[in-house]
Amino acid sequence: MGFSINDAVLASGLGRDMIYGAIRDGRLKARKVGRRTLILRADLEAYLCNLPTLELNRAPRGGRRP
Repeated sequence: MGFSINDAVLASGLGRDMIYGAIRDGRLKARKVGRRTLILRADLEAYLCNLPTLELNRAPRGGRRP
């Protein structure tokens, strides 16, 4: 299954500029069909899975930091 840019934005929660930037930088594969740009579901999922994970520094209980 392929996503248009707008569909990829909706499916991923990312912005349009971020999608285009990832394609331009070669981090997200896209295909061209005529004038349309398509992103395969597997390629979008692979891109999202390779984004860095968020690591939170948790404050000790009581809300105070040392």
